[in-house]
Parts: sequence; structure tokens; C-alpha cells
Amino acid sequence: MSRALIGVIGGSGLYAMEGLANMRELELETPFGAPSDVVVCGELHGVSVAFLARHGRGHRLIPSEVPYRANIHALRQLGVRYILSLSAVGSLREEVRPLDMLIPDQFIDMTRKRDNTFFGDGAVAHVSMADPVCPEVADRLARAFAATQDSEPVNLHRGGSYVCIEGPQFSTRAESHWYRSMGASVIGMTNMPEAKLAREAQIAYATLAMATDYDCWHPREAAVTAEVAIANLQQNAARAQRIAAEAIRLLGQERPASPAHSALASGLVTPLEAMPAATAKAIAPLLAEVEDSVEVVAS
Repeated sequence: MSRALIGVIGGSGLYAMEGLANMRELELETPFGAPSDVVVCGELHGVSVAFLARHGRGHRLIPSEVPYRANIHALRQLGVRYILSLSAVGSLREEVRPLDMLIPDQFIDMTRKRDNTFFGDGAVAHVSMADPVCPEVADRLARAFAATQDSEPVNLHRGGSYVCIEGPQFSTRAESHWYRSMGASVIGMTNMPEAKLAREAQIAYATLAMATDYDCWHPREAAVTAEVAIANLQQNAARAQRIAAEAIRLLGQERPASPAHSALASGLVTPLEAMPAATAKAIAPLLAEVEDSVEVVAS
């Protein structure tokens, strides 16, 4: 099977990774079903990359239908150690203007209908989500942003909370003001449970969030529509591709250690030998690099 160091998950409007050499499409199966689409593997700057369109090519899946477990499991099967999530968001802050970008460091999960763990069925793990974004991957994204500014620069905001709602509907005005009262900076529909599952899979994860609108809280701006959001995202798509490519180069060159890479070393509760055979087989790719050093924690 092909191997990849870095996974790129493209959100709305980002259905392919430009510049990949030696591309090949893989139809992968997982214990949690099929991923959103084929995984496209290739090389960029000499670094092995796996690209996955979160909503499928042609944008066929609403946020609640995205097979998050299958997506992350498929990337882990390929050996992915870092994930770059490219995501359209609405802004909940005046200073985060449409077309600005933000690298969040926190998430607020308001989803209700999604399978959000690989564990259960005889296997228990409790990973820490105190700091859900890998600071090392976030740093490379920020450096990549700085290195790829062009004649029409946009602003990058570091830190802030991404509130993830179920969708597919946009917020009510009351909800939008409520999310602002929580201190959230941006709102989206897809980064949860994606970030949780990446942590369980011991993959370092960070998001490049691209603001397309002001949701519906702003007193002077029109409420968001899908048409406006996609139009603004398309303006930023080429820039996002350049940032991702440079971040891939930096990660491939530097390969930083991340706390996420050992998330199960202190989070796995059930001894491997006590798991049902089918469950142990399903989560084996997640444990592949910690089986010899895993520390089982007390319940």
C-alpha cells in the first residue's frame, strides 16, 4: 500500500490538491466504511501526501453525512502523521473579516448526530483534548502563510475557538449571538469530530480556517448564504493551495514531534489482550506505533 506523511483534507470548494506528482487514486476500505471519496496520493516538494475531499468530489455529502471515522482511519492506514484541514468558516468577530484566515487553537463541539470515537465494543480509551490543535502543525501553517503572501495580502489570525455546529442549516441570529458570547471566533460544520478522531489516531492536526462571511450576527452585513460563502471561498482557494504546499514542504523537511503522536500512550485503558479480536483488528492501525510502549492507565 502507498504511504503518506501528510494528509490534506479539503473542505467546501477544495476538491483537489494542485501540484501533486506521481498521483494515484486509492479506493480504501475501513472497519468504519468507505471514506468520502478516493484518497489521492502523490508527492509535493518530495514529500508524500494523501489528499481527501471531505464532502466528496462534486460536494455530495452534507456535514452530518461525512464519514469522519472512515476518513481518519483511511489516512492512518497510509501512515499519515500530520493533517492539514482546509475549511471554510463564518466569522464571529468583527476583526476577522471575510477573506481573512485564522488558525484556531480550540474547538467547541455542538454536533449531536456523529460517531465521534474509534473506541467502544470492548476497547476503552480517553485521550486528552485540552489542546486539540497541534502547535507544531499550526506553526508551520503560520510560517507558510507568511512565506506565500502576494500582492493582495489577507490577514492571518492566530488562535481562537472554532465552534462546530451540526448543520446543514446556518445559524439563527440568536444562536450566532450565543456562540459569540462563548468567545468563539469562527463557526463551521466539519472540524468536529474530525479533530477528536485525529487525536485518537495519534495524528497531529491543525486547521487553516478561511472566513467567507459574518454568519448572521453582524448588524450591518447580510446574513450568510451558500452562494456568498462559496464565492468568497473560491477567491481564497488558490491562496490556500499555496499555503498548504509550503506547509507540506516545511513539515516534510522538519518532521516535528507532536504530543498527538503519543496520545494513546497514556490514554488507552483496555489492555490489548483483553479486547475482542474484531475490535483489536479495527483499531490496530491507530496503535501501530505505540504497541510496544503503551501505558495502560487506571480506570
